[in-house]
Order: sequence, then C-alpha cells, then structure tokens
Amino acid sequence: MLIPARMSEAEERRWVGVMLDKLAAQESKRTLGDAELTERAARLSEQHLSGRARPRSVRWVTNQNTRWGSCTPAEGSIRLSHRLQGMPEYVVDYVLLHELAHLLVPGHGPRFWELLEAYPKTERARGFLEGVVAAERLPRIPAAREE
Repeated sequence: MLIPARMSEAEERRWVGVMLDKLAAQESKRTLGDAELTERAARLSEQHLSGRARPRSVRWVTNQNTRWGSCTPAEGSIRLSHRLQGMPEYVVDYVLLHELAHLLVPGHGPRFWELLEAYPKTERARGFLEGVVAAERLPRIPAAREE
C-alpha cells in the first residue's frame, strides 16, 4: 500500500488499518467459485477473443505465490492464484483473459499482446498488479499498540 510521505506514523497506521478492513470486506463479497470462473472465462473469450479460446478447466489454486495465473495449452487448463481473490473484477478478468490468450498464442510475442488489446482495461489492470507487487516489497509497519 502506498501512502503520502506527509502522514505521521499514527495516521499511517490508522490508514493502513482502514484500507486492510476495506480489502477484507471486498474479498468476502467477491470470492468466486471455480464454476463461476469457468463461466466468466467463457464470457470473456466470447467478448474479446471471438469465442476462440475454450478452456477445459479453470480453477483457483493456492500454490502460485509468484504468478497471478498459469495455463497449459495442451491440456486446456487455466489456474488462477488465490491471491487474486478479492481483487477488483477488472483485474481478475484481465488475468483470465491473459491466460485465455495463451490457449491461442503460447508466448508473449506481438501476436499475444494484440489479442489483449481487445480488453479495454489491460493497462489499468497491469498497473494495479504492479502496485500490489510493489506494496508487497515494502517493509512491514508494526501494528500500533493501544495503551
């Protein structure tokens, strides 16, 4: 989480607490099951890839801590990191679409990125994910003790 440098330590602790509470509330409302992910993938493929990407399975996994998603084109399987759960819908949609595009184009060459241009929130979602990664690298601030 990035915060203004002008904040005092007390304001910083309060703000971090407020934002973590908001994120937790959002996450509890937005967790999709694997069936919903599969439906969402089908909708995104139809809307942005003319229905050409047809995964056989789409599911959440808990063993991806350095990737947001992965795809095995030969099996038609897509896996999304559980860390995406609770993030804004447009971010989850972007990662799903990214993996759907890999069903059509295995690498990250120009043809792959052309497919993602169809999704209008690609840059916004990539920026969000970059911000999450940057925030994870910041030193942790110890929780304030109330006296």
